[in-house]
This record gives sequence, structure tokens and C-alpha cells, in this order.
Amino acid sequence: MRPIRAACLGTATALVTLLACAPVAASATTDTGAAHDKGKHQVITLVGRLAQQNRFPIVDPTHPSQGDRTVFRSELYDENDIDKVGETNGTCTTTLADGGGAEVCVVTYTLPGRGQLSVQGMVFGHLNAGPPPSFDNGITGGTGEFDRARGSVHADTIGVGKRRFTIDLYL
Repeated sequence: MRPIRAACLGTATALVTLLACAPVAASATTDTGAAHDKGKHQVITLVGRLAQQNRFPIVDPTHPSQGDRTVFRSELYDENDIDKVGETNGTCTTTLADGGGAEVCVVTYTLPGRGQLSVQGMVFGHLNAGPPPSFDNGITGGTGEFDRARGSVHADTIGVGKRRFTIDLYL
């Protein structure tokens, strides 16, 4: 009886060791921080002109509330605001209707012939009077030459319905 118990204990010990080492091996192969060191860095500056925007309130159209949605489309121009180079399309959902408001947004930047960038993040203060505030969102991926893209997008309001987008891109 003792040899069977010893064999089972040895098998169990080997299985526990194998399972304990598996996450360590997996985490060693998924170093996402190294992408910034190994990838190609690029900064793209674009000007966006708001083309369409619709708000969809869920309760009262005169008072923003949690769950309200905004859907928009903007045309993208080169950094000199002369040549049209693409467009953005996105949706934002209000998550906080007090203190200036907060929205979580998902946006796609489409640059024909180059690909698309997927971006998401928070925008704060959109309910305050005056020009919309600046914001930073994260690049979550892309297509075409932007395949496996990472980085961020910084947006500044530069006029009525106009923003400057600075895309800090790692490929």
C-alpha cells in the first residue's frame, strides 16, 4: 500500500509544480511594456471638424443624466487644416451628470489607405459652460499600417466644433 501512496504523492507534486510554473512562463512571454521600446514611434497631428452630432437622452432632454448617449462624426484634416485625410466616428455615454459631467467614449479614426485606429477613454467636464475641455484617450488597436497600434490621443479644442488631435503612436 505504501508504494501506491508514494506514487500518487509524487504525481500530485509534479502536477502542482507544473501548474505553479505555467503562469510564470506565460507572464514572461507577454511583456506589453517592451512594445514601446521595440516598436516604431510616430506622432500624427490632425485637425477634426465636427460634421454631425446627436444626443440621445434617456430621461429628460433638458437635464443630462447617467446613460445619455452622444453619437458623432468628424472630418479629419492634415495638421495645417487644409487637406482632408479621414474621419472619426464614435459614441460617448454619460457616466456622471454632476460636477461638469463625465463620459466614456469609443472612437474610430479612419485614415483611408493607411487603416483605422481604435481609441477609448474618459472625457471630463463636457457639461461645463465654454469650450469643451482637453482630454487624453488610449489607443486600443488598429488595422492596416496601424495593426497592433498602442499609444494615446490628446485632443485640444481650437475653435467652435474644431479640435486638434495629437496621436502618439507606437507600432
